[in-house]
Amino acid sequence: MTNRATDVVIIGGGAAGAGAAYYLGQRGIKVTILERESIGSKASGFNAGGLNPLEGHGWPEPLQPMALQSFNLHQDLWGSLPGKTGIDYHGRLSSIIKVALDENELPELRETLQIFNNAPEPGFSAEWLEREDVLALEPRVTPHALAGVRAVGNGALDGLEFTEALGVAAQQVGAEVVTGTAVGLRLGNGRVEAVVTDDGEIPCGALLIAAGPWCRNAEPWLDIAIPVDPLKGQIIRMKPDGPGLDHELTGGGSSMYNKPDGLIWCGATEEEAGFDLSLTDEARESVTAKAMRLMPSLTNAEVALHTACLRPVTPDWLPIVGQAPGWENVYICTGGQKKGILLGPAMSKGIAEIIADGETGISLDGCDPARFNS
Repeated sequence: MTNRATDVVIIGGGAAGAGAAYYLGQRGIKVTILERESIGSKASGFNAGGLNPLEGHGWPEPLQPMALQSFNLHQDLWGSLPGKTGIDYHGRLSSIIKVALDENELPELRETLQIFNNAPEPGFSAEWLEREDVLALEPRVTPHALAGVRAVGNGALDGLEFTEALGVAAQQVGAEVVTGTAVGLRLGNGRVEAVVTDDGEIPCGALLIAAGPWCRNAEPWLDIAIPVDPLKGQIIRMKPDGPGLDHELTGGGSSMYNKPDGLIWCGATEEEAGFDLSLTDEARESVTAKAMRLMPSLTNAEVALHTACLRPVTPDWLPIVGQAPGWENVYICTGGQKKGILLGPAMSKGIAEIIADGETGISLDGCDPARFNS
Protein backbone atom coordinates (compact mmCIF):
# COMPACT_ATOMS: atom_id res chain seq x y z
CA MET A 1 0.00 0.00 0.00
CA THR A 2 1.24 3.48 -0.80
CA ASN A 3 1.25 6.31 1.72
CA ARG A 4 -0.58 8.67 -0.62
CA ALA A 5 -2.51 11.22 1.39
CA THR A 6 -6.21 11.69 0.83
CA ASP A 7 -8.81 14.19 1.98
CA VAL A 8 -11.03 11.56 3.61
CA VAL A 9 -10.49 7.91 4.45
CA ILE A 10 -13.72 5.94 4.71
CA ILE A 11 -13.50 2.68 6.62
CA GLY A 12 -16.19 0.43 5.14
CA GLY A 13 -17.47 -0.21 1.63
CA GLY A 14 -21.16 -0.80 2.28
CA ALA A 15 -24.00 1.42 1.15
CA ALA A 16 -23.15 4.08 3.74
CA GLY A 17 -19.44 4.22 2.93
CA ALA A 18 -19.76 3.93 -0.83
CA GLY A 19 -22.59 6.46 -0.85
CA ALA A 20 -20.60 8.95 1.21
CA ALA A 21 -17.65 8.54 -1.16
CA TYR A 22 -19.93 9.29 -4.11
CA TYR A 23 -21.46 12.40 -2.56
CA LEU A 24 -18.07 13.67 -1.36
CA GLY A 25 -16.51 13.02 -4.76
CA GLN A 26 -19.21 15.07 -6.44
CA ARG A 27 -17.87 18.01 -4.42
CA GLY A 28 -14.30 17.41 -5.55
CA ILE A 29 -13.20 15.88 -2.25
CA LYS A 30 -10.64 13.12 -2.66
CA VAL A 31 -11.72 9.93 -0.91
CA THR A 32 -10.10 6.58 -0.20
CA ILE A 33 -12.42 3.71 0.74
CA LEU A 34 -10.70 1.11 2.91
CA GLU A 35 -12.62 -2.16 2.59
CA ARG A 36 -11.52 -5.51 3.97
CA GLU A 37 -13.21 -7.56 1.21
CA SER A 38 -15.14 -5.87 -1.59
CA ILE A 39 -17.79 -3.20 -2.09
CA GLY A 40 -21.12 -4.51 -0.82
CA SER A 41 -19.63 -7.71 0.60
CA LYS A 42 -21.43 -7.47 3.94
CA ALA A 43 -25.05 -6.65 4.88
CA SER A 44 -25.47 -4.16 2.04
CA GLY A 45 -25.00 -6.98 -0.44
CA PHE A 46 -27.23 -9.59 1.19
CA ASN A 47 -30.36 -7.69 2.19
CA ALA A 48 -33.79 -8.25 0.68
CA GLY A 49 -33.79 -4.88 -1.08
CA GLY A 50 -37.21 -3.68 0.04
CA LEU A 51 -37.71 0.08 0.41
CA ASN A 52 -40.61 0.83 2.75
CA PRO A 53 -40.21 4.32 4.20
CA LEU A 54 -43.44 4.26 6.21
CA GLU A 55 -43.20 1.29 8.57
CA GLY A 56 -41.16 -1.64 9.81
CA HIS A 57 -40.23 -3.64 12.87
CA GLY A 58 -38.15 -1.63 15.32
CA TRP A 59 -39.19 1.64 13.67
CA PRO A 60 -38.46 4.67 15.89
CA GLU A 61 -40.69 7.63 15.08
CA PRO A 62 -37.78 10.10 14.54
CA LEU A 63 -36.72 8.05 11.49
CA GLN A 64 -39.78 8.97 9.44
CA PRO A 65 -38.52 12.27 7.92
CA MET A 66 -35.11 10.77 7.08
CA ALA A 67 -36.71 7.66 5.60
CA LEU A 68 -38.87 9.71 3.24
CA GLN A 69 -35.92 11.91 2.24
CA SER A 70 -33.89 8.79 1.55
CA PHE A 71 -36.69 7.20 -0.46
CA ASN A 72 -36.80 10.29 -2.67
CA LEU A 73 -33.01 10.19 -3.04
CA HIS A 74 -33.30 6.56 -4.12
CA GLN A 75 -35.66 7.54 -6.90
CA ASP A 76 -33.23 10.24 -8.03
CA LEU A 77 -30.38 7.73 -7.99
CA TRP A 78 -32.12 4.99 -9.92
CA GLY A 79 -32.81 7.55 -12.60
CA SER A 80 -29.09 8.32 -12.94
CA LEU A 81 -26.78 5.67 -11.46
CA PRO A 82 -27.52 2.82 -13.91
CA GLY A 83 -26.75 5.08 -16.84
CA LYS A 84 -23.54 6.38 -15.27
CA THR A 85 -22.22 3.02 -14.12
CA GLY A 86 -23.71 0.44 -16.48
CA ILE A 87 -25.14 -1.42 -13.47
CA ASP A 88 -28.90 -1.96 -13.60
CA TYR A 89 -29.84 -2.68 -10.00
CA HIS A 90 -33.57 -2.78 -10.84
CA GLY A 91 -34.70 0.21 -8.79
CA ARG A 92 -38.47 0.34 -9.07
CA LEU A 93 -41.73 1.20 -7.37
CA SER A 94 -43.51 -1.81 -5.94
CA SER A 95 -46.48 -2.94 -3.90
CA ILE A 96 -46.95 -5.26 -0.96
CA ILE A 97 -49.78 -7.63 -0.06
CA LYS A 98 -50.08 -8.21 3.66
CA VAL A 99 -52.15 -11.23 4.62
CA ALA A 100 -53.67 -12.18 7.97
CA LEU A 101 -53.66 -15.91 8.64
CA ASP A 102 -54.83 -15.51 12.25
CA GLU A 103 -57.11 -13.08 14.06
CA ASN A 104 -54.16 -11.57 15.91
CA GLU A 105 -52.69 -10.36 12.61
CA LEU A 106 -55.74 -8.29 11.66
CA PRO A 107 -54.76 -5.24 13.76
CA GLU A 108 -51.48 -4.98 11.85
CA LEU A 109 -53.39 -4.92 8.56
CA ARG A 110 -55.59 -2.10 9.82
CA GLU A 111 -52.51 -0.20 10.96
CA THR A 112 -50.87 -0.55 7.54
CA LEU A 113 -54.09 0.61 5.87
CA GLN A 114 -54.11 3.74 8.02
CA ILE A 115 -50.38 4.45 7.63
CA PHE A 116 -50.39 4.27 3.83
CA ASN A 117 -53.62 6.19 3.39
CA ASN A 118 -52.38 8.95 5.72
CA ALA A 119 -48.82 9.13 4.42
CA PRO A 120 -47.19 12.58 4.73
CA GLU A 121 -46.25 12.53 1.04
CA PRO A 122 -48.24 11.62 -2.10
CA GLY A 123 -47.75 8.37 -3.94
CA PHE A 124 -48.78 5.98 -1.15
CA SER A 125 -52.14 4.30 -0.70
CA ALA A 126 -53.68 1.06 0.53
CA GLU A 127 -56.89 -0.92 0.13
CA TRP A 128 -58.55 -3.58 2.24
CA LEU A 129 -58.79 -7.05 0.69
CA GLU A 130 -61.23 -9.78 1.55
CA ARG A 131 -60.06 -13.36 1.16
CA GLU A 132 -61.33 -13.62 -2.41
CA ASP A 133 -59.55 -10.36 -3.30
CA VAL A 134 -56.26 -11.71 -1.95
CA LEU A 135 -56.64 -14.92 -3.95
CA ALA A 136 -57.52 -12.98 -7.08
CA LEU A 137 -54.23 -11.06 -6.82
CA GLU A 138 -52.16 -14.10 -5.82
CA PRO A 139 -53.99 -17.44 -6.23
CA ARG A 140 -51.13 -19.34 -4.56
CA VAL A 141 -51.82 -17.77 -1.15
CA THR A 142 -53.33 -20.26 1.27
CA PRO A 143 -57.14 -20.44 1.06
CA HIS A 144 -57.16 -20.17 4.86
CA ALA A 145 -56.23 -16.47 4.66
CA LEU A 146 -58.65 -14.28 6.59
CA ALA A 147 -58.09 -10.95 4.83
CA GLY A 148 -55.37 -8.74 3.44
CA VAL A 149 -54.20 -5.26 2.58
CA ARG A 150 -52.57 -4.14 -0.66
CA ALA A 151 -50.26 -1.17 -0.11
CA VAL A 152 -48.64 0.70 -3.00
CA GLY A 153 -45.89 3.28 -3.22
CA ASN A 154 -42.92 1.36 -1.83
CA GLY A 155 -39.75 0.63 -3.77
CA ALA A 156 -37.40 -2.27 -4.33
CA LEU A 157 -33.92 -2.91 -5.74
CA ASP A 158 -31.01 -5.34 -5.69
CA GLY A 159 -28.89 -4.36 -2.68
CA LEU A 160 -25.58 -5.77 -3.89
CA GLU A 161 -25.83 -4.23 -7.34
CA PHE A 162 -27.00 -0.92 -5.85
CA THR A 163 -23.98 -0.78 -3.54
CA GLU A 164 -21.65 -1.79 -6.37
CA ALA A 165 -23.13 0.99 -8.50
CA LEU A 166 -22.42 3.50 -5.72
CA GLY A 167 -18.85 2.23 -5.56
CA VAL A 168 -18.35 2.56 -9.31
CA ALA A 169 -19.93 6.03 -9.33
CA ALA A 170 -17.66 7.06 -6.45
CA GLN A 171 -14.60 5.95 -8.39
CA GLN A 172 -15.84 7.82 -11.45
CA VAL A 173 -15.70 11.03 -9.40
CA GLY A 174 -12.22 10.30 -8.06
CA ALA A 175 -12.51 7.86 -5.16
CA GLU A 176 -9.96 5.09 -4.70
CA VAL A 177 -10.85 1.71 -3.25
CA VAL A 178 -8.11 0.03 -1.23
CA THR A 179 -8.35 -3.54 0.03
CA GLY A 180 -7.17 -3.81 3.59
CA THR A 181 -8.06 -3.76 7.28
CA ALA A 182 -7.78 -0.81 9.63
CA VAL A 183 -5.78 -1.83 12.72
CA GLY A 184 -5.36 1.56 14.38
CA LEU A 185 -4.96 5.30 13.96
CA ARG A 186 -2.09 7.76 14.13
CA LEU A 187 -3.32 10.64 16.28
CA GLY A 188 -2.16 14.16 17.05
CA ASN A 189 -3.70 17.20 18.78
CA GLY A 190 -7.27 15.91 18.78
CA ARG A 191 -7.09 14.85 15.16
CA VAL A 192 -6.58 11.68 13.17
CA GLU A 193 -3.50 12.11 11.02
CA ALA A 194 -3.50 8.69 9.36
CA VAL A 195 -5.29 5.36 9.31
CA VAL A 196 -2.99 2.48 10.14
CA THR A 197 -3.77 -0.61 8.08
CA ASP A 198 -2.38 -4.12 7.93
CA ASP A 199 -0.27 -2.91 5.00
CA GLY A 200 0.88 0.59 5.91
CA GLU A 201 -0.64 3.97 6.64
CA ILE A 202 -3.01 6.23 4.75
CA PRO A 203 -2.52 9.89 5.76
CA CYS A 204 -5.80 11.78 5.71
CA GLY A 205 -7.45 15.08 6.39
CA ALA A 206 -10.51 13.40 7.90
CA LEU A 207 -11.79 9.95 8.82
CA LEU A 208 -15.27 8.52 8.29
CA ILE A 209 -16.07 5.29 10.11
CA ALA A 210 -18.79 3.44 8.20
CA ALA A 211 -18.00 -0.17 9.02
CA GLY A 212 -21.37 -1.40 10.27
CA PRO A 213 -21.11 -3.46 13.46
CA TRP A 214 -17.32 -3.46 13.07
CA CYS A 215 -17.35 0.26 13.97
CA ARG A 216 -16.83 -0.87 17.57
CA ASN A 217 -13.21 -1.71 16.62
CA ALA A 218 -12.56 2.05 16.66
CA GLU A 219 -13.83 2.57 20.23
CA PRO A 220 -10.44 1.99 21.91
CA TRP A 221 -8.62 3.97 19.22
CA LEU A 222 -10.75 7.07 19.89
CA ASP A 223 -11.84 6.44 23.50
CA ILE A 224 -15.52 6.91 22.61
CA ALA A 225 -18.59 4.68 22.55
CA ILE A 226 -19.92 3.50 19.18
CA PRO A 227 -22.60 1.08 20.40
CA VAL A 228 -23.59 -0.70 17.22
CA ASP A 229 -23.97 -4.47 17.35
CA PRO A 230 -24.72 -7.20 14.80
CA LEU A 231 -28.23 -8.54 14.28
CA LYS A 232 -27.90 -11.69 12.22
CA GLY A 233 -30.38 -12.30 9.43
CA GLN A 234 -30.67 -15.44 7.32
CA ILE A 235 -32.55 -15.37 4.01
CA ILE A 236 -33.62 -18.30 1.83
CA ARG A 237 -33.83 -17.66 -1.90
CA MET A 238 -36.38 -20.04 -3.43
CA LYS A 239 -37.01 -21.00 -7.04
CA PRO A 240 -40.76 -21.61 -7.27
CA ASP A 241 -42.41 -24.28 -9.36
CA GLY A 242 -43.94 -21.63 -11.59
CA PRO A 243 -43.71 -17.86 -11.96
CA GLY A 244 -42.26 -15.52 -9.36
CA LEU A 245 -44.27 -13.01 -7.37
CA ASP A 246 -45.71 -9.76 -8.71
CA HIS A 247 -45.77 -8.21 -5.22
CA GLU A 248 -44.01 -8.45 -1.93
CA LEU A 249 -46.01 -10.81 0.24
CA THR A 250 -46.16 -11.08 4.03
CA GLY A 251 -48.20 -12.99 6.56
CA GLY A 252 -47.95 -15.65 9.22
CA GLY A 253 -44.48 -14.49 10.18
CA SER A 254 -43.18 -14.81 6.61
CA SER A 255 -41.86 -12.07 4.36
CA MET A 256 -41.35 -12.79 0.66
CA TYR A 257 -39.68 -10.47 -1.82
CA ASN A 258 -40.27 -10.59 -5.56
CA LYS A 259 -37.21 -10.46 -7.79
CA PRO A 260 -36.87 -9.78 -11.53
CA ASP A 261 -35.18 -13.17 -12.06
CA GLY A 262 -38.23 -15.02 -10.71
CA LEU A 263 -36.67 -16.08 -7.42
CA ILE A 264 -38.55 -15.45 -4.18
CA TRP A 265 -36.44 -14.29 -1.24
CA CYS A 266 -37.90 -15.48 2.06
CA GLY A 267 -36.87 -14.25 5.46
CA ALA A 268 -35.37 -12.96 7.40
CA THR A 269 -34.39 -14.19 10.82
CA GLU A 270 -33.42 -11.86 13.66
CA GLU A 271 -30.68 -13.43 15.77
CA GLU A 272 -28.39 -12.00 18.40
CA ALA A 273 -25.49 -14.28 17.57
CA GLY A 274 -22.50 -11.97 17.64
CA PHE A 275 -20.41 -12.13 14.49
CA ASP A 276 -21.43 -15.69 13.67
CA LEU A 277 -22.31 -15.93 9.98
CA SER A 278 -22.92 -19.68 9.88
CA LEU A 279 -25.94 -20.97 7.96
CA THR A 280 -28.18 -23.07 10.18
CA ASP A 281 -30.66 -25.84 9.46
CA GLU A 282 -32.93 -24.36 12.12
CA ALA A 283 -33.18 -21.06 10.29
CA ARG A 284 -33.74 -22.70 6.91
CA GLU A 285 -36.50 -24.93 8.28
CA SER A 286 -38.18 -22.08 10.16
CA VAL A 287 -38.11 -19.63 7.23
CA THR A 288 -39.30 -22.18 4.67
CA ALA A 289 -42.05 -23.54 6.95
CA LYS A 290 -43.50 -20.06 7.46
CA ALA A 291 -43.30 -19.35 3.73
CA MET A 292 -45.04 -22.62 2.86
CA ARG A 293 -47.80 -21.89 5.36
CA LEU A 294 -48.49 -18.62 3.55
CA MET A 295 -47.99 -20.02 0.05
CA PRO A 296 -48.34 -23.83 0.12
CA SER A 297 -47.10 -24.30 -3.46
CA LEU A 298 -43.59 -23.45 -2.23
CA THR A 299 -43.48 -27.02 -0.96
CA ASN A 300 -42.35 -27.84 -4.50
CA ALA A 301 -39.84 -24.99 -4.67
CA GLU A 302 -36.10 -25.45 -4.85
CA VAL A 303 -33.82 -23.74 -2.37
CA ALA A 304 -31.57 -21.73 -4.69
CA LEU A 305 -29.38 -20.05 -2.05
CA HIS A 306 -29.15 -19.63 1.71
CA THR A 307 -27.35 -16.50 2.95
CA ALA A 308 -26.63 -14.68 6.19
CA CYS A 309 -25.62 -11.13 7.01
CA LEU A 310 -25.09 -8.91 10.06
CA ARG A 311 -27.19 -5.74 10.27
CA PRO A 312 -25.79 -2.89 12.40
CA VAL A 313 -28.20 -2.04 15.24
CA THR A 314 -27.87 0.58 17.98
CA PRO A 315 -29.56 0.43 21.41
CA ASP A 316 -32.30 2.86 20.31
CA TRP A 317 -32.49 1.56 16.72
CA LEU A 318 -31.56 4.99 15.40
CA PRO A 319 -28.50 5.43 13.16
CA ILE A 320 -25.30 7.09 14.34
CA VAL A 321 -24.50 9.88 11.88
CA GLY A 322 -22.33 12.89 12.64
CA GLN A 323 -19.04 14.14 14.03
CA ALA A 324 -17.40 11.95 16.64
CA PRO A 325 -17.45 13.65 20.05
CA GLY A 326 -14.09 15.12 21.07
CA TRP A 327 -12.50 14.81 17.64
CA GLU A 328 -12.06 17.58 15.08
CA ASN A 329 -11.91 15.44 11.97
CA VAL A 330 -13.58 12.11 12.78
CA TYR A 331 -17.09 11.22 11.62
CA ILE A 332 -19.36 8.20 11.99
CA CYS A 333 -22.07 6.83 9.71
CA THR A 334 -23.60 3.52 10.77
CA GLY A 335 -26.56 1.85 12.45
CA GLY A 336 -29.06 1.58 9.59
CA GLN A 337 -30.42 -1.59 11.25
CA LYS A 338 -32.84 -3.57 9.06
CA LYS A 339 -33.42 -0.42 6.96
CA GLY A 340 -29.81 0.15 5.98
CA ILE A 341 -30.38 0.10 2.22
CA LEU A 342 -33.45 2.32 2.49
CA LEU A 343 -31.66 4.83 4.73
CA GLY A 344 -28.30 4.60 2.94
CA PRO A 345 -28.66 7.59 0.58
CA ALA A 346 -29.85 9.96 3.31
CA MET A 347 -27.24 8.79 5.82
CA SER A 348 -24.40 9.03 3.31
CA LYS A 349 -25.50 12.34 1.80
CA GLY A 350 -26.02 13.76 5.27
CA ILE A 351 -22.58 12.81 6.53
CA ALA A 352 -20.96 14.00 3.28
CA GLU A 353 -22.56 17.41 3.74
CA ILE A 354 -21.48 17.54 7.38
CA ILE A 355 -17.89 16.72 6.41
CA ALA A 356 -17.87 19.27 3.59
CA ASP A 357 -20.02 22.06 5.07
CA GLY A 358 -20.43 21.37 8.77
CA GLU A 359 -24.20 21.04 8.36
CA THR A 360 -26.80 19.16 6.33
CA GLY A 361 -30.34 19.45 5.08
CA ILE A 362 -30.96 15.78 5.84
CA SER A 363 -33.11 15.14 8.90
CA LEU A 364 -30.83 13.45 11.41
CA ASP A 365 -32.94 13.89 14.54
CA GLY A 366 -31.76 11.53 17.26
CA CYS A 367 -28.71 10.38 15.30
CA ASP A 368 -25.95 12.42 16.97
CA PRO A 369 -23.00 10.20 18.01
CA ALA A 370 -22.67 12.26 21.19
CA ARG A 371 -25.86 10.76 22.64
CA PHE A 372 -23.90 7.69 23.70
CA ASN A 373 -20.97 9.70 25.08
CA SER A 374 -22.53 12.11 27.55
